[in-house]
Amino acid sequence: MSENQPATVPAGSIPEGTGLPPTNRDVSASAVRSRRAPRFQLGLGHSLGLIIALVLLVVIGVVTSGERFVGLSNIMVILEQTAVIGVVSIGVTFVITSGGIDLSVGSVMGLATVWASTLATQTMAENSHWIVMVFTALAVGTAAGLVNGILVAYGKVVSFIATLAMLVAARGLAEIISERRTQIVAVEGYLDFFRGDILGVPVIVWIFVLVAVGGWVLLARTTFGRRTIAVGGNPEAARLAGIKVQRHTMLVFTLSGLTAGIGAVMMLARTTAGSSTHGYLLELDAIAAVVVGGTLLIGGRGTIVGTVLGVLVFAVLTNIFIQNNLSISTQALAKGAIIVLAVLLQQRFAARARSS
Repeated sequence: MSENQPATVPAGSIPEGTGLPPTNRDVSASAVRSRRAPRFQLGLGHSLGLIIALVLLVVIGVVTSGERFVGLSNIMVILEQTAVIGVVSIGVTFVITSGGIDLSVGSVMGLATVWASTLATQTMAENSHWIVMVFTALAVGTAAGLVNGILVAYGKVVSFIATLAMLVAARGLAEIISERRTQIVAVEGYLDFFRGDILGVPVIVWIFVLVAVGGWVLLARTTFGRRTIAVGGNPEAARLAGIKVQRHTMLVFTLSGLTAGIGAVMMLARTTAGSSTHGYLLELDAIAAVVVGGTLLIGGRGTIVGTVLGVLVFAVLTNIFIQNNLSISTQALAKGAIIVLAVLLQQRFAARARSS
């Protein structure tokens, strides 16, 4: 199979040497559809469940906080809080779908904010264009993701260990570069653009929308997405089908680093500062949103729509706690309960899918 071919091939056309027994080469189209239907229904049902949960949370918010909860200003606050974690979660969705894990996205984002807001970078931005800061943040995030991908794919390091090492190293490097000081963004053009709005909606929210749409298209409508699912479902079968598993794994982690870089660009705009503390524990929130959204922790199934809904559920829940002056400890307890419930439901759904 060439690099441009999709991971799935028409029934009856699987060539010799794929590792599939002869009896499996003539599977009818109806049989294939019958096996895919439960998975589709499962994904649709999970998204519907998240939508219902989101509506219930909004109702709870209105009951406990009054009409100000659904006021335009509060909605914009929720969306802005959702934007950064949402963009990072899109990249994490691809990693988990491929059967890996990325614990470094928070630290990588923090490192990218520091590098993009150094005096040297801001001086270059002022002398040329603020896009220099954007390019720097994206480059740092992508480079860190590439290192993760190389270690996992070619170094055979377990993704948990490789990204845990990057988590520590990126945070340490950010502290060294910034000397543990907050670096204020003074490039007015950068702030004017990213802190502005389009049609009354903040620019960083539009960035989240674009990344989410792009992520959905990439995962659900392209060969890259099908290969990501195939690698996560069964790496050996994917290799026998002609997919270059190592290279694809490297690209998936690089994509996660890129989204962390995009998140850094947005974080710089929100806080007007670069700091080694940015993104602290962000990776846990991202993984939680992805898992609650319906992406299997064991890989093989992922959903961008579910991830977006998962991020919104947590954002609305957090806003309800803030509106009612509840403690951070109570918020953490509620989040933990939701995560455990989501994983239990995943296990139940996965068992049903295997038996169907």
